[in-house]
Amino acid sequence: MDSGDGDHNIVQDEEEVLKRHRQEKKDLQSKVQSMKKGVPKGDKKKKKEITEEIAKLESDLEVRHQQELNELNNISENCNIIDNNSGADESSEESLDTREIETSVSVNNSRISRAQKRRNKKESEAKEREKRIAEQSEKNKDGPRNIETNSIKQALKTMNLKLYNIPADGNCLYLAVNHQLQITSRPTHSVNELRKVTSEFLRKNKDEFLPFMCNELDESEIVSEEQFENYCKDVATTKLWGGQLELRALSNILKCPIKIIQATGPPTLQGESYKSPELILTYHRHLYRLGEHYNSTLPLTGEDDA
Repeated sequence: MDSGDGDHNIVQDEEEVLKRHRQEKKDLQSKVQSMKKGVPKGDKKKKKEITEEIAKLESDLEVRHQQELNELNNISENCNIIDNNSGADESSEESLDTREIETSVSVNNSRISRAQKRRNKKESEAKEREKRIAEQSEKNKDGPRNIETNSIKQALKTMNLKLYNIPADGNCLYLAVNHQLQITSRPTHSVNELRKVTSEFLRKNKDEFLPFMCNELDESEIVSEEQFENYCKDVATTKLWGGQLELRALSNILKCPIKIIQATGPPTLQGESYKSPELILTYHRHLYRLGEHYNSTLPLTGEDDA
């Protein structure tokens, strides 16, 4: 019964991992599409940077997926070895039915020993994982993710602000904007509502936004009417990543400036002509494997300064 449950759990784990892998690949495809369309037409330097970044994102995702599958295979092999040993022992036990009580006690002690060995192995593997995590955390201190995050935090501190983390699910831009609306006591909206009005604004102002969109098939050509319509549809109905185009649209829709704090360079500002209080977001290139991400901000408090 135990081995059967173990096999079932392994199959379940593998199905969950594969399902997550499919979703992450789908999210990455949406991300790549958004990154390509965000490159200004004719900007060869930016195009090269984005192409290299996309290649790295795809490579990192593939490597991580393969590592996770390899770990699952190793677990499955270990369980098969344990099950085979267990089966052999049970067969031996059946042949010992007529032996003395002392022999049965010896068999029971052997079974406990195997269970203990299994527990010891799990504890050893857990300690090894913790060790690898600690080593990686130490390496990450000087990595691009930590450097970027610390730089953004320092910039925010000069503005008497701190980071407010937003989930990385493809909706981060809209969630961050809505969080800013909430903390500044303005009417809030669901992600679906924000996506819908953004899509509609892009359609109504096609002539303003179309020149800044890239043709995925041939970046030397302008985006077609059909491609533009499909993009607007994706903005409204999928988890397509938001970027500069969507920020500009949201600034006009909400009639307020939106400031973006980043690790390098000065803040960018959309809707500077509006006089209402700014919505202040942070832009991250290295925070997550899938690439760019938006977080929100909060005012610093006395406890944060302590």
